[in-house]
Amino acid sequence: NLADDERTDATEFARSQESLQSFLHRQALSLRLNENDQAALRFLIESLNDDGYLEDSLPALASTLAGDDNDQFDELVHHFQVALGLLQSLEPVGVGARSLGECLTIQLRELAHANEDSDEAQVRKTAIAICKQPMELLAKRDFKRLATLTRSNEDEVRAALQLIARLEPKPGRRFVDVERNVVVPDVIVTRIGNGTNARFRVMLNPDVMPRLRVHDIYAGALKQHKGEGSQALSQRLQEARWFIKNIQQRFDTILRVSNAIVERQKSFFVHGELAMRPLVLREIADELGLHESTISRVTTAKYMATPYGTVELKYFFGSALGTETGGNASSTAVRALIKQFVSAEDIKKPLSDSQVSEMLKEQGIECARRTVAKYREALRIAPANLRKAL
Repeated sequence: NLADDERTDATEFARSQESLQSFLHRQALSLRLNENDQAALRFLIESLNDDGYLEDSLPALASTLAGDDNDQFDELVHHFQVALGLLQSLEPVGVGARSLGECLTIQLRELAHANEDSDEAQVRKTAIAICKQPMELLAKRDFKRLATLTRSNEDEVRAALQLIARLEPKPGRRFVDVERNVVVPDVIVTRIGNGTNARFRVMLNPDVMPRLRVHDIYAGALKQHKGEGSQALSQRLQEARWFIKNIQQRFDTILRVSNAIVERQKSFFVHGELAMRPLVLREIADELGLHESTISRVTTAKYMATPYGTVELKYFFGSALGTETGGNASSTAVRALIKQFVSAEDIKKPLSDSQVSEMLKEQGIECARRTVAKYREALRIAPANLRKAL
């Protein structure tokens, strides 16, 4: 078993309604880090998904902060690499992994102990070797293939798979609280009119906007204060006003970006996700005269309430796939089609990725089998053989 005391600690914290991020930040306080490494670790913790995985690569995370500054980019990647090692040493074991294989491997290495006998050590070694193989083989329980790839016998593979089955594939699972994860939209889009005359009004959600102002009494007192320290007090007043102005500018930018998104994705607001058009961050950045990294920050963890539900602003961005007519189809729309095909399939004969690719081709969309597989995995849809088994 994984260290029972560690598992209990994590569970107790979860029951006390503490989030995964808060639990990790509390542990990070005990680490003696310099300011840069501390900031990098804090950033990685905040970048984890609900399952405790780091979905974005370290270079991708660094580029969102560094922009076009190559020197700063290299420095950030270095700090993130140090921080990743620290993050993966925290509880719950397996947190901070970038893939299922890495998550399971971290947990298996944690199982090593001084009294481990040779048989236990061999099973654990085999399990680690299995986790380096494609996860499809693990899901299929392909003992022969796994035995060949790991240079083990089938009995060792069976024992290793039993060990792996006791691990936690989603380290952050026990911290998830549905009530705490209710999304409050930052922007609300309402429909005005019907049919081709339909318009959409975009407004900021007043519930998420902080009501900030410098109280007139304090501002007046500071202006009249001419004695010792008046300069320092005036500076504080100016800083407060700049802070309020920056907050207002931030929400103004969110509103500008949201308006630009609604204008370009009007078909989505009329017809739904199947009508989504290709859109990249640079298009919005160029239109608004902002840097691409600014658009990236504004659209991350910011949500819009639409006639089709509440979605993250990043949802509206997707790459383009070619069509027979020479036009482009949005990857978001293609994912929606794949989801539609799978939901309507015969459960006795589920569709393979190749069949879905052919069906998309019939719709005039060029989408290779490998691309279908990537989109299917992003939608958390199991492969055909496992859908049939389920």
